[in-house]
Amino acid sequence: MKEFELAGDGIKLYLKENVLAVLSEKPLNTVSSAFHNGGGLKKTNAILNVEVLKSCSDKSLHDNPDSYVVESAKKFGVKESFIGMVTAAAVANFSLVSKRQGDLAVSIMATAADNEGNTCDHAESAGEPIKIQEYEGTINIIAVIDGNPTESCLVSTLITITEAKMAALRELDIRSRYSGDEATGTVTDAIVAAETNRGPPIIYAGPASELGQLIGYCTRKAVKEAVTKANEFMPSRSIKDRLREMHLSTARLASELSKIKELEVDEQTLANILENDPLFASVLLAAAKMDEDVRKGLVPSEFGSVEALSKRFGGLLLAPGSESDGSGDYGVVDLPPFTKQVLISIVKDARSGDR
Repeated sequence: MKEFELAGDGIKLYLKENVLAVLSEKPLNTVSSAFHNGGGLKKTNAILNVEVLKSCSDKSLHDNPDSYVVESAKKFGVKESFIGMVTAAAVANFSLVSKRQGDLAVSIMATAADNEGNTCDHAESAGEPIKIQEYEGTINIIAVIDGNPTESCLVSTLITITEAKMAALRELDIRSRYSGDEATGTVTDAIVAAETNRGPPIIYAGPASELGQLIGYCTRKAVKEAVTKANEFMPSRSIKDRLREMHLSTARLASELSKIKELEVDEQTLANILENDPLFASVLLAAAKMDEDVRKGLVPSEFGSVEALSKRFGGLLLAPGSESDGSGDYGVVDLPPFTKQVLISIVKDARSGDR
């Protein structure tokens, strides 16, 4: 068993087998979205984040998830009134970030990475259609505040934690598995916010408040560290991975280009073109992001015709003397406008032998 110090006297974090546990000598005031004993404002001496081991079948977890959490809690001798979360992430890959400012301190614990690189396997963008039902979460966050937020303030911390989590995912350009849009979380994330009730009352926990700034800093850093611990969503991951996450896999791109005989290219050849010339890769990624703005309706009035502009944009890559990008009929290529035109120019230019 491993032991770690947290903000506040008499509060420690323990890691034992598949359980990450916050244990406090004195009861903590909490609010949470935890699966076991979560919900409204409650007092507890124990907060557990329980990893669902592969030995536990999906059916048994579905039929009786509470029993799994309760059995895991026995590893710490915890039997009653504890708060418990379940996660598909490996709790051993947790991240802990603490920060103190005067008499106020915050500790944030986040889990997100498993042992097989499936960091955000069910990342999503809230509001999109999702045809799946999951029971174990991926990004779970426990916040311990050594201070005295009011009840409404403690509830407000959940909002600030969520905003900071989303900011961390945005920094890493994590994408929804279901749409390729920027992810806001995973399908079953959970948060527990706890406070020691020490010191003068704190009314505000928004991002501009003293408490909110501590929470935002610690959460953003902890989530980012937890996500990257599986080495899957590193900032330096390949252009091929970035495009796949946006639902623009090299297989799909090559398949669409092959609808035009003169542009026919296989997946491996296209991947090699992008890997061998960083200019091609960077402009294609920029085009994909431009298409996101088009899809969202974020088109500045100065752009005029998107179709005409996308052709001009793609034409910037063509070597002098190359065939004009707009000369062919590429309507059968089912790709977003900027991505399509840039990709056409990339393949033409790569084959021209001028580079």
